[in-house]
Amino acid sequence: MASPTVTEPDWLSERRRQGAALIESLPLPDKKTKGWEFTDLGRLELDSYEPAPAGAAITGGSDEIVVMDLAEALAAHAELLGDRLGSLVPAEDPFVARNEAGWSDGVLVYVPHNVECDKPIKVELELDTPGAAVNWRTLIVLEEGARAEVWEHYGSQSDETDTLLNSVVEIAVGPAAKLHYVATQDLSEKAWLFSSQRAQVERDGSLDWATLGFGGGNGKVRMTTNLAGQGSEARVTGGYASGNGQHLDYDTLQEHAAENTFSDLAFRGVLADHSTAVWRGMIKVDEGAQQTDAFQECRNMLLSTDAHADAIPGLEILADDVRCTHAAAIAQVDEGQLFYLNSRGLNQAEARSLIIEGFLQSLVERLGDGPIREEIAAALEKRLEQIL
Repeated sequence: MASPTVTEPDWLSERRRQGAALIESLPLPDKKTKGWEFTDLGRLELDSYEPAPAGAAITGGSDEIVVMDLAEALAAHAELLGDRLGSLVPAEDPFVARNEAGWSDGVLVYVPHNVECDKPIKVELELDTPGAAVNWRTLIVLEEGARAEVWEHYGSQSDETDTLLNSVVEIAVGPAAKLHYVATQDLSEKAWLFSSQRAQVERDGSLDWATLGFGGGNGKVRMTTNLAGQGSEARVTGGYASGNGQHLDYDTLQEHAAENTFSDLAFRGVLADHSTAVWRGMIKVDEGAQQTDAFQECRNMLLSTDAHADAIPGLEILADDVRCTHAAAIAQVDEGQLFYLNSRGLNQAEARSLIIEGFLQSLVERLGDGPIREEIAAALEKRLEQIL
């Protein structure tokens, strides 16, 4: 629930009641549920986790930009939240329903018409309490012509913390607005992570969305990019580096709902030990969304014969004047490249590390210039040292 100092509006109380009712009628997915074939929830005991506050640190923004705790925003920006909260991610599955009924923490980022945020907005969420369940909510709204950069990070200090994060992220990019949104997680390798994320981009708007997963033991992240206005575009970059029996599951959808839209999605994964990963991607072109240009790819490098990855691209096209392509690849470290580098004086470990860094270089380059790219590149390097 929200902060006890804030009186919840009637619309939110009603939505909480509806979410609670859905929990009773929606069973948890199993391997027969579409989209969940590769992720086993048999060990998940939701009732063993107790609701807990998030303990987030939120920085950035300016006098013209609203950046605040979502519970506090219920009083200061009730009309905005009433219109926007829940407008993009409906409560249609058991995890969103649980978030709807029980969220207590979150963040609101609101950038008004033609306002440009010159410094990144950063949200740090730490999950370090064993047995805690955090329902987190993110709402980002950019009005027409606005500009912003937002970085959310979910982390744990220890890889032994058994915790659960259930998040819902809603992103509204207005006409001719531009958003750079980065979401990174370095949760405990015993943590469960469930996240439903949806962005909607209006006419001539632009979204640059990056997501990186280093932690987490199991769960699923669902990402939908809806290009709702003519001339809108989105670039989605994903990366993960896993080991020690981790299982990562990403489900992405690029939905083109208007003419003359563009999307480019690229995921890279490095898997060590007994870790597993699955990426399922879909490009959907709605009827009448002519002149769509869409691309998606997922490439995985297996560092162990015990690691496993599944990459499943897909197309659903209901228009005839489009250009849509996809690619997927799963391979181990190339022995020929290793031999070449060994012959030039590098030992086996140095050569292997160099090949992996080269594989991930295109991922880093897609993050753009600036301090966030530098921090993420350093975090990626540290993660590789841990799993190699």
